[in-house]
Amino acid sequence: MPRILAIDYGKKRTGIAVTDELQIIASGHSTVASEQIFDFLKDYFQKENVVKVLIGEPKKMNGEPSESFEIIEKFVADFKIKFPTMPVIRVDERFTSKMAFQTMIDSGLNKKQRQNKALIDEIAATIMLQDYLTRKMI
Repeated sequence: MPRILAIDYGKKRTGIAVTDELQIIASGHSTVASEQIFDFLKDYFQKENVVKVLIGEPKKMNGEPSESFEIIEKFVADFKIKFPTMPVIRVDERFTSKMAFQTMIDSGLNKKQRQNKALIDEIAATIMLQDYLTRKMI
């Protein structure tokens, strides 16, 4: 069965999460420098069967687009040009970074480990993907 991949795109770093082949469990995969994301994705899509990609949609508390909206919209437009047959699903990414940080605390990571922004991005992508899987099953 194909996988679902989630992307938490940022100006500097992009967190990546993927499902297992049964699309039940979301796992953090990696964090990639944003300028290398398309090379990473091309390679990953050649190696793995991916059926769809989730991309975070940044919003403010009131539902309006956040400051990073334009950067992510450009990424989505470029993604659709480079991978025109890959379905893209936009998902609300509000609170995922805060939830990722709290997950690090709850996991017992020390202060230095919690300062790893790359890990926060990867966990945020995992949270987006697991939330999507949970809602899909309901």
